[in-house]
This record gives sequence, structure tokens and C-alpha cells, in this order.
Amino acid sequence: METIYLECKGTCEDEEKLVFAGEILKNGGLVAFPTETVYGLGGDALNRESSHKIYAAKGRPSDNPLIVHIARWEDIYKITREVPKEAELVARAFWPGPLTMILYKNEKVPYETTGGLDTVAVRFPSHQVARQLIELGGGFVAAPSANTSGRPSPTNARDVAEDMNGVIEAIIDGGEVGIGIESTILDMTVSPPQILRPGYITREMLEEVLGQVDQDVTMFETGTGQAPKAPGMKYRHYAPKGKLVIVKGDRQAVVDYVNRQSEEARRKGVKTGVIATRETETLYHSDVVLSAGSRQDEDSIARHLYSCLREFDRQEAKLLFSESFEAPGIGMAVMNRLLKAAGHQVVEV
Repeated sequence: METIYLECKGTCEDEEKLVFAGEILKNGGLVAFPTETVYGLGGDALNRESSHKIYAAKGRPSDNPLIVHIARWEDIYKITREVPKEAELVARAFWPGPLTMILYKNEKVPYETTGGLDTVAVRFPSHQVARQLIELGGGFVAAPSANTSGRPSPTNARDVAEDMNGVIEAIIDGGEVGIGIESTILDMTVSPPQILRPGYITREMLEEVLGQVDQDVTMFETGTGQAPKAPGMKYRHYAPKGKLVIVKGDRQAVVDYVNRQSEEARRKGVKTGVIATRETETLYHSDVVLSAGSRQDEDSIARHLYSCLREFDRQEAKLLFSESFEAPGIGMAVMNRLLKAAGHQVVEV
């Protein structure tokens, strides 16, 4: 299959390209497109064959539910059994934006899209290209991240092409994304509502609207015996090809540990890498030192995390280290992704 590239830079030519991409979706094909979080791999959410194609393109287990993206708030009523008042309050506060709500589905949504569940994950993105494409593609687009299952999510079209070139019909290049990690997922079928995946919309922000909000114990722990219920939580995700270890502790102790391990690996001929920050990047002696951003700007770290993980793959680094990011707010989401990428391998120094 030849993958078509469609560059959308906010010009009058974009509409013609998006109409073309929308026809691909309506005909059962797949299109990768930018959102404010990461690039998504879109297919017709109401077409079970399109969902099969998404799973196949990603190499993703078919019991891992897909998120249905809509372009108008009122469309949520067309694919759900009911929308509780609390969900409407959340939507008014955070939609369009990086928040996914889980509600009970109706018969229009095939089980192939929901991973066999009676619930459906719904999101109303704020990215203008995404919303136009969803509208032109039929109004309901199932879209997990546009990467091979388990790999870091793509934050630009080049990352998408690494995994999807020749596999899907089209890639829309809308430039770098703004946030860089996936949406917050909030389960509205339980009381109190429960965060299943942390993201840009934090627990504190949600509690200002809803009062008490719980969070799934599987977000940061393993061996709980509880099966995760949301996209991106059931299987190893976001992982580079090399072995990744998170190092926690005092800054100098972390630097010393990583440098010792890097030197030992170098003697064995193993290429190393480290995810640092602007404040620490000059202190490390690893072969590949990447700054995710500044600790004074949590958003920058979230925005660059996945691109750092992919750069390690490009440079063929095999033993990787990352500083810990346990700050409140979006730092929780960053740490969640890092733990998944590292297979929960953490060293405290």
C-alpha cells in the first residue's frame, strides 16, 4: 500500500485535502491525523471492519478499547445509552479538549470498537484539523495513537511514518502537537468518577467540577490483581527498543549513579542514553543525553517525552535512564507514561 501524505498548514488548500481524507474514512480506510495530544490513527468508529484494520495496523490486541472522537458535543447522545448530569458538567468545563469520558454505549457502536466492553470512550478534541476531519469522515472516528502497539506515541508526522508508512492509506501532517501525551480518561460509569489514565486535565481540575474523583490503582502500580479498563493501560506501552530504567533520588546521587552505569556499559560496548532536563543535561556522560525540557515548565517535559524515547531508537541506544518526574499536575501523567515505558523498572539511589 502506498501511503499518501497530506500537509495541512492552515491554508485554503487544507479543506480539499481533508475532504479527500474524510472520504478515505467513510470508505473504511485509515488516516493518521494530529490532535492536541498526540497523532491519532483514525477509522470509522461505527464500522467494525475499520476497527479490525486499526488493530491490525497497530499490531494491537483486539480487547484493548478504542477512543471514539466526535466533532460536536451533541453527538455524544448518538452513541451512548445515557449521559449523566455529571458528564455534562465535565464536558462544559473541559470540552473540546484533552479529556476522554467513559459512558455506556448504545447499539450503534460495535463491540469491535469498544474491545468487547459495554462502555465506550468518547473524546471531543480541540485541534481544528482533527475536528474538521472527524466531521468530514462521518462524525465518529475511532482513533488510538498512530504508532505500532507498545512504541512511544507519535507527536509529529515523521514519528507516524516510522510505524505506519505503507500500512495505512494517508497521513495528515499538521506539525508538532501541543501537549504531547494522551488525554485524561475519566470513567463516568462509577461513583465517584474514576481517572483511569492521567493526562493534561488533572485530578485537581476535575474535583473542582465534580467534588470527589478517584483514580485507578493500576495507574502507578503493578500486581494489584485489578484489570485495567481503559485504552493504553492493559499492555506495555510507550516503550523504546532499549531497556529503560527510572532513577529516583537526590539530583547528584541520580547523576552519579547514571554516570557510573553508563561508564560500565561503555566498557562492554553498550550504547547508553539518558532523559535529563535543561537543568541537568550537562552533568551526564552517557552517549546520548536528551533534555525533555525544564522542571520549571512541566508542559515542556510532557511535550518532548515521546520524541526523546524515539530518538534513542534512532541512535540505537540500548541501555536508557530517565530522571524521575513526580511533580503534581501533569507530572503525574509524565510519570505514568515513564513507568509503562520502563516496565516499572525503578532504581532508588
